[in-house]
Amino acid sequence: MREVLAAPLTEEAFEPFGEVLALRETPDKMINQGFCGRHHDLAKLDFGPEGRAGLSLFDAKPRALPYQLDMVERHPDGSQAFIPMTEAPFLVIVAPDNDGIPGVPLAFITSVGQGVNYRRGVWHGVLTPLSAPGLFAVVDRIGKTPNLEEHWFDTPWKVIDAR
Repeated sequence: MREVLAAPLTEEAFEPFGEVLALRETPDKMINQGFCGRHHDLAKLDFGPEGRAGLSLFDAKPRALPYQLDMVERHPDGSQAFIPMTEAPFLVIVAPDNDGIPGVPLAFITSVGQGVNYRRGVWHGVLTPLSAPGLFAVVDRIGKTPNLEEHWFDTPWKVIDAR
């Protein structure tokens, strides 16, 4: 089995695949009588010409490290944002596109307060909380056309914690 080391999630490392959703050092502006910092426009949401934004709640069963990665997926018609509703870290897996198939995967472990937005067409692992509850708000494309491609690896990858 091949190995992938899961590193801490950073904006720089994740940039080719989308955006890390997290508070900035300082808010863009203060609202609500100065009691709320607005960290504005954190993701490039993309739903294509035939789609619209949908907000869903996902309740995923936790997984453990080491984690066997045998499949990744992508959404050719829209971006997909995962926003945790707890303070627990989760596993983020992405892979570059290699002429229509995923290349060598990269793995990250989020910090408290981080979510991710996968750009349209980015190969990524399934939602992988590392503890219960695995509750997430998800913003993605709702539309009439299929928006899911899966790729199953001939040889699975073993994702291990490199922190």
